[in-house]
Order: sequence, then C-alpha cells, then structure tokens
Amino acid sequence: MTEELFREDATLAECEASVVSAGPEGVVLDRTVFYPLGGGQAGDSGELVAADGRRVAVLDTRKHKEVPGAILHVTAPDAPLLQPGERVTARIDTAKRDAHRRFHTATHLLCALIPHPVDGCSITAGYARLDFHMSEPLDKEALTQGIAAYVAAAHPVRHRWISEAELDANPQLVRSMSVQPPRGLGRIRVLEIEGVDLQPCGGTHVSNTAEIGPVIVTKIEKKSAQTRRVVLGFAEPAAGRG
Repeated sequence: MTEELFREDATLAECEASVVSAGPEGVVLDRTVFYPLGGGQAGDSGELVAADGRRVAVLDTRKHKEVPGAILHVTAPDAPLLQPGERVTARIDTAKRDAHRRFHTATHLLCALIPHPVDGCSITAGYARLDFHMSEPLDKEALTQGIAAYVAAAHPVRHRWISEAELDANPQLVRSMSVQPPRGLGRIRVLEIEGVDLQPCGGTHVSNTAEIGPVIVTKIEKKSAQTRRVVLGFAEPAAGRG
C-alpha cells in the first residue's frame, strides 16, 4: 500500500519516497503527497525528481486498478525510466492543489446551504459542481452570498476519523448518493467545518473557510425534474493568489 500523506496534511507540497514499481502506465511509490482521482476530486499533477536530477512529469494520479491500496502516478510514455528502490522527491503542482482545496471546502459550504442529497460531484482547478437531488428552484445570488458569509466568518476546518459503527449509527452524515465512504479499513475519515457541516470526505481541504477566498455561483442548471446542478467558480483567477 502507498502511504497517503495528503490524508493528514493537505498542505504538504513534497516528500521523499522510494519507487515500488515503474512501467509505461506510471510509477508507484511507497509514500506520496499526490492525491488520486476520487470522490469527485481530480488527481494531482507535478513531478518526481530522482537523486541524479532526472525529472519525471506526473500528468495525473489514480488509484491502481490492479493493486489495492497502491497509488499510480501517471507519467508520459517517453518519461525517464525509474527503477524499483530508487529514491525520489515527489512534488505536486501547488497552484492546482490550492485550487482543489479551496473548491472542495466550498462545496461543503454549498451542502450546508442546500439541505438535499448530492447525486453528482466534480472538483477541478477551474471549477467545481454539485448535482442536488431536488426539484425546487435555486437562487444564484443568494447562494453566492451564503458562501461569502461562511468564508467571512472564518470557520475552522478539520478532519477526524470515526469507526464504521459510528457512521452506521449516524447515516444522516452521508450526503452523497453517488459516492459512498470506503469500507473495510474499520474507520471513516470525516470533515468538519465547525458549526457548519460534518460529513465523510477523503479529499484535500483548507484549514479555515477564510482561506477559500471569493467564490461565486456561476451557473445553476435544471438537469432533470429531480436534479439541480450548481457550478462554482473563483471570483479571481486561482493563479493570482499569493
């Protein structure tokens, strides 16, 4: 299994690691700061830097299809070849991670404003969207103002772990109809926005809602009779933040 350093500290930009395996499909490390595609959140990109200076671009990050618990760092077909046991520095694209963290936490604020189940989610560096199982109309400006109020209130954001039995005793914590918390490890990671939201989530987040910055609702769509899609965007380009 790949040790998932990002689960405990989403601010880590790099780590030292050993190559477990490498091939045309990508590289598996014994530990990583790269978040793999999952839970609606896009995978990280970045690079692996070998001791001799060779740089291997990581185009995407995925959960390994054949090795449970392993994370695959997807590389270009012509990338320099790494060898098992070789030491590398794994370094993520921090601007992309920053956008993911801000958007992902913002979607949890949206869940607090719209008390309906979620049946679709996508979090990228350019936008985030949630599909809500509901038929009532939504007001774009009211939602934007609601998010801004939560951001301005600077609510602490933290994660903790609960047992699967605790989750079973509190099924209302699960808001998503399309993505269920992973089972089998005996514990479930939950994200708490103090006084605002609490639900299972394995993604990367900011540590305080104030770090989200200006986020606006850019679009509300009626996808079906029972689905309303809300799309979020940054009020300023993500790359423009210091």
